[in-house]
Amino acid sequence: MVYKREIQSKLEKYLLFFPITGLIGPRQVGKTTLVKSLSRSFDQPLYLDLESSRDRAKLSDPRLFLKEYTNRLVILDEIQFVPHLFSELRGIIDEDRRPGRFLILGSASPQLMQQSAESLAGRIGYLELTPFRLTEINSQEQQKLWLRGGFPDSFMAPNEELSFDWRKNFIRTYIERDLPGMGLQVEAIVLERFWRMLASFHGNVWNSENFSRSLGLTGKTVNRYLDFMQQAFIVNRLLPYSTNVKKRLVKSPKIYIRDSGLLHALQDIVSVEALTGNILLGGSWEGHVIEQVQRKCGDQFQYFFYRTHQGTECDLVLVRSGKVEAAIEIKYSSAPSLNKGLRLAMEDLQAKKGWIIIPEGDRFPLSANVTVVSLRDFLTTEIQSIIHNKP
Repeated sequence: MVYKREIQSKLEKYLLFFPITGLIGPRQVGKTTLVKSLSRSFDQPLYLDLESSRDRAKLSDPRLFLKEYTNRLVILDEIQFVPHLFSELRGIIDEDRRPGRFLILGSASPQLMQQSAESLAGRIGYLELTPFRLTEINSQEQQKLWLRGGFPDSFMAPNEELSFDWRKNFIRTYIERDLPGMGLQVEAIVLERFWRMLASFHGNVWNSENFSRSLGLTGKTVNRYLDFMQQAFIVNRLLPYSTNVKKRLVKSPKIYIRDSGLLHALQDIVSVEALTGNILLGGSWEGHVIEQVQRKCGDQFQYFFYRTHQGTECDLVLVRSGKVEAAIEIKYSSAPSLNKGLRLAMEDLQAKKGWIIIPEGDRFPLSANVTVVSLRDFLTTEIQSIIHNKP
């Protein structure tokens, strides 16, 4: 089955506006498959895979080679492996700033590809391709997406066992080759322990001292590892929301493994039955919901959690222009109740509307300003009312 990626139309708009478009995201997320479909919109784009020594050799003199393709879109895949190209592209673009000249693909964030950020500023527009989103798949596949995660090969595997094996191999390859290739020079055994610790820490407030003590590393080192994992699209670091209320607030971020399938593989959870009986259940669902909401809304909002040392808590806070637009609690339940923590959090945050997101079920109010809603309905309906300030 073919799944249409929601980012495709925006990618085509970027190519009609920016001289260079950067499509970034983790390995095996479908970047190459997506851009190869562009042949329908762009006449015979040239594709070069920069992990291939043969294609890298073609660019030994980039200007000489690329001048033959000035009227075609040139796609440069895995450009982070040839970092000197960034400065060359800057010179080529400055001579001719027509839109749609280059499409670069990378498995690292612009912050990790520092030369890109510095050399191509003002010339490039970035888009992130994520694993499959809930709104890109069929409604009956929601549970499969949560269990397997959204990497296409994992999600579309013929059975749970093969999906699990794919994710295990993906993690091993990332540890042994991809992350070191991006610049994280750490022994594989240490990196694997760190990644597994992150998985066991999923949904909790970051404590570098715990990690440094367990791994025998300095706090500065484990914080650097965490930064790197975030920039490699592995980890989501959700910051705490600070207000002027006179309360003792939690000030460290919460840590999530972005793809739920990778989280489950790191915790050796193969099936829905194993997940349902696991202590990780609530945290896994929470991280999955936060990832889906952030990917759907993009830069429409800033994203935080709220927690005081007295126990007042809100799982996800959507903020726009300094104003709290939504307070969200995430529950793996079909019949949640309105607890005191959310009510007090909404008072502290001065949030007029709150939502409790559950896996599935009908939408219904719990109070005048708190609504229970399924994740799919929140992403497809409720979020629009928040964006457009509708009651």
